[in-house]
Amino acid sequence: MKKCANCKEENKLENTGCHNSGDYNSGNSNSGDYNSGYCNSGDYNSGYCNSGWYNSGWFNSGNSNSGHHNSGNSNSGDYNSGYCNSGDYNSGYCNSGWYNSGWFNSGNSNSGDYNSGNSNSGDCNSGNRNSGWFNTNEPKMRFFNKDSEYTYSEFSKKFSFISPDLKICSWVEFKDLDKSEQSETSQQMGGLLKTLSYKEAWKEYWSRASESDKEWFTTLPNFDEKIFEEITGIKISATPSLSGKEVTVNIDGKSYVAVIK
Repeated sequence: MKKCANCKEENKLENTGCHNSGDYNSGNSNSGDYNSGYCNSGDYNSGYCNSGWYNSGWFNSGNSNSGHHNSGNSNSGDYNSGYCNSGDYNSGYCNSGWYNSGWFNSGNSNSGDYNSGNSNSGDCNSGNRNSGWFNTNEPKMRFFNKDSEYTYSEFSKKFSFISPDLKICSWVEFKDLDKSEQSETSQQMGGLLKTLSYKEAWKEYWSRASESDKEWFTTLPNFDEKIFEEITGIKISATPSLSGKEVTVNIDGKSYVAVIK
């Protein structure tokens, strides 16, 4: 056994580095083997703090990564759970873009494959937000089973977004419980934490939503009261948006069909 020139400790198991419990390490503080980097529990790493193998990057639990913080393998990007990504935060494979769950995307945030555009669930699109294939543009948004005049990009620029704060679990006071739920236990606790169905969550949200928030939903393009009730369970009486509606106009005895913008 030889003493290390740095820490004066005796080197064991053919290590030239310091503080290694693994074998054949030139780096320091490795429990794995054949590491030139530091603090690796995996083997053959030149990077630091890897539990995987053959990583030149840092903090990888996957193998053969030059990037950092990857649980997948063979990534040059960072924070990937998928394989062979040069981009970051991908759960899919072979992406150069970011945040893709699909494969072979150079664009970002795609769940589909082979897209150079962004946010596509379909494949081979250079446009954005397409669910089909081979599209170069961005489709119009559908509201209430009908196409609107807006793309997502246009809609987001013109309107503010209201996201319903749906609570899947909700505390219900004892006095508001059904008779069948008013047990000794619920009385002692003062109520119950109930798991709500989707429509129950909408009902709870609607009871505390502001009038302006409610108006935002009821003035969406193509608003349809019946469809809204079918999805949310909320029965409302609101004046639907006339945007996109066809009307007949009589001028000087002649009838014309017009579309309201």
